[in-house]
Amino acid sequence: MIADISAIVAGVTIGALQRQSLLDALDYRVLLCHALDLNRIALITQSERALDAQEAQRFAALVQRRLDGEPVAYLVGQREFFGLPFEVSGAVLIPRPDTELLVELTLERLPAQGRVLDMGTGSGAIAVALAHTRKDADVTALDVSADALAVAGRNAEANGARVRFLQGDWYAALPDAAAFDVIASNPPYIASGDRHLSEGDLRYEPVGALTDHADGLSALRTIIAGAPAHLKSQGWLLMEHGYDQSAQVRALLSDAGYTEVQSWRDLAGIERVSGGRVPN
Repeated sequence: MIADISAIVAGVTIGALQRQSLLDALDYRVLLCHALDLNRIALITQSERALDAQEAQRFAALVQRRLDGEPVAYLVGQREFFGLPFEVSGAVLIPRPDTELLVELTLERLPAQGRVLDMGTGSGAIAVALAHTRKDADVTALDVSADALAVAGRNAEANGARVRFLQGDWYAALPDAAAFDVIASNPPYIASGDRHLSEGDLRYEPVGALTDHADGLSALRTIIAGAPAHLKSQGWLLMEHGYDQSAQVRALLSDAGYTEVQSWRDLAGIERVSGGRVPN
C-alpha cells in the first residue's frame, strides 16, 4: 500500500497533494510538514514544489500509518499544550486541550512561591506548563513509569521549566514531610472494559495511563485518601476525570471531609475537573 501511495505522490506538487487529500485536511498538512521538514508558512509558499521519490516514500509511509489509525502526535513526535511544544511517544498519553482547564484552575489557586504537585505526570504537560508560567513556584511531578519520566524530563528542559521529578506509585515516592499548596492530577479514570479503549487514538496510548483496570475510580480514591497528609492547611486537591464521573468524585471528596467541593466545566460544557480543600 505504501508503495502504491508513494508512486501516486512522487512528482506531484504540494498544492495538488493538499487538494486531493485522503485524510482530514489538518492531519494531512501536519504530516506533509513533518515529511518535508517544512513549517506551515513554507508549505504555502512552496505549493508548486514537486515531491521527489524519497520525499514521496516518507510521506506515503506517514499517511498509511495514519490511515491505519496511529495518532498524528505519535507520528510527528510532538503535540502542543498550553502554548508549549511537548515531545510525545508511546510511553505517554497525548496531552489534550481539556486538561488545560486543570492547569488554569491550579494556577488560580497557587500562591506566590507556592508548592504544587502533579501526580501521574506522563509527558510532564501539567507540571511543565505550571513551572513555565509561574517561575516562582516549586513544582514537583511524579510518575510510576521511568520511560514517561524520561520524556517529561526532556520536555521540562526543552521548555526551560524547573521541575523536580520523582518515580514511584502515587504518594509512595514522596517524603513524609512533603506539603503542597495544590495537588493536581490527571489519573487513569477509564473503567476496565470500556469500549473507548479499543477505539481511535486510545488504541495506541499506554493502557496503564488510561484505565485503572477497575471501575475507573480506584486511582481517584487513592489520590483523595492520601492528599490530606501532603497538603498544607486549606490546600487544594484538583483532579481531572471522565465526562460522567463528576457526581461520584464530588461524593468521594465530601465523604473524605474536603470542603468547598465543586466541579468545573471544560470548553465543551462537560464537568471535567473536580476538587476541594482540606480543612484546617
